[in-house]
Amino acid sequence: MTEVRVRFAPSPTGYLHIGGARTALYNWLWARQRGGKFVLRIEDTDRDRSTELSVKAIFDSLRWLGLDWDEGPSVGGPHGPYFQTERLATYQTYVAKLIAARAAYRCYCTKADLDRARAEHKARSGSEQGFRYPGTCRDRTDTPDLPFVIRFRAPETGATAWEDLIKGRIEIQHATLQDSVLMRGDGIPLYNLGAAVDDMTMGITLVARGDDHVINTPQQILIYAALGEPAPQFAHLPMILAPSGEKLSKRHAAVSVMDYHAQGFLPDGVLNYLARLGWSHGDQEIFSREELIEKFNWEHVGETGARFDIKKFQYVQANQLRRLTPQSLAEHVAPFLEQRGLTVAPNLPQLIAAAPLVAPRATTFVDAADALDYFFREPPVFDPKAKAKFLGADKLPLLAKLAEIAANTEPFQAAPLETAVKAWCEADKLELKDVAQPARVALTGRSASPGLFEVMEVLGRDRTLARLRAHG
Repeated sequence: MTEVRVRFAPSPTGYLHIGGARTALYNWLWARQRGGKFVLRIEDTDRDRSTELSVKAIFDSLRWLGLDWDEGPSVGGPHGPYFQTERLATYQTYVAKLIAARAAYRCYCTKADLDRARAEHKARSGSEQGFRYPGTCRDRTDTPDLPFVIRFRAPETGATAWEDLIKGRIEIQHATLQDSVLMRGDGIPLYNLGAAVDDMTMGITLVARGDDHVINTPQQILIYAALGEPAPQFAHLPMILAPSGEKLSKRHAAVSVMDYHAQGFLPDGVLNYLARLGWSHGDQEIFSREELIEKFNWEHVGETGARFDIKKFQYVQANQLRRLTPQSLAEHVAPFLEQRGLTVAPNLPQLIAAAPLVAPRATTFVDAADALDYFFREPPVFDPKAKAKFLGADKLPLLAKLAEIAANTEPFQAAPLETAVKAWCEADKLELKDVAQPARVALTGRSASPGLFEVMEVLGRDRTLARLRAHG
């Protein structure tokens, strides 16, 4: 059986968009499920816009998401190099083959020539729309010493069709194609040539990409045919849309992968949501990475654009966060505590014990770090309203008595503490809430927290007593 080989081929002209991340994810899942190879290729031929900073952003984003590549930059592989600007000699070789097969030709038309042809088209039709290169150089046999580009010789009759794994059969009439440019005069390939040659020489068996590339697929299939090579399969993914149905942009949501990293999202939460944003597996919403690999298929990828829903994203994220072990949660949240000025070792037992207490109410690691703040800040930051309401002079005797009970409770754990405090409340005919709310504010600075006795246990006897006595 032919090895599955898929690729992700971003252009390094900015951050990695979540739409691109979803494309990478679907390719990665298919490769992992089928025991194939996931290839990363950088299409950096737009020299004016491609930057090293963007290349780094792509690498950082994929690594943060855990989408490791089997071949590509920094990994290597048998089909390199994996930057298009390092493959220019390869494109020249294949252009020569296309010219020899009369599938491509040199075009000497200048910009002035094309502007004149475009003006003539507008004069005839009343609009520039529908202008196609008129084939001026299509049948030239001379080779003057003039600047030229390489154009593809598009068939004038018939059609090119393929079975798209997502959209089904697509057929494009050749009459709608034109002799588009394959290579500029400086030897830089345009998208269709570069992508087709790279996919061919890298042995790509499935090209899965956004459906804005449907228009490019017929010419790429024709390039394969002209070179006597079989075309790969194609799967064109629908766009990710804004809630309104518009194209997703920064005004609708964070669209950079690393923005979600900065906001404290869990990589598995991002992957889970992106996977479901266009693909379904019954009614299941929450998937582990292993489940996504096992269950992903192309049949259940939708044909139409999926709408971004931040509330559902947060729901998925919160569920994934709660799946973490205490140790893993502590490791993830420690850098966000650092951002708050709290240096806490990820393996600190107190952090590992405290992290699960705040997880049920946290959506992101930013939330979790905020909820953990008072465990590691001395003194805790007090909510002025909570302090005024619950730490008045009438509450001080209660806090003093609670400190006395806490000082004599053995072992200093949640269950014995709860038993001792409830016994006191029953004996003195107090409601537990009469004690719990002042104690909570004294210990945490807030009116809402995890269970009081769990908080006391994590703080430990000495810090619990110090905080209670500071107000009692």
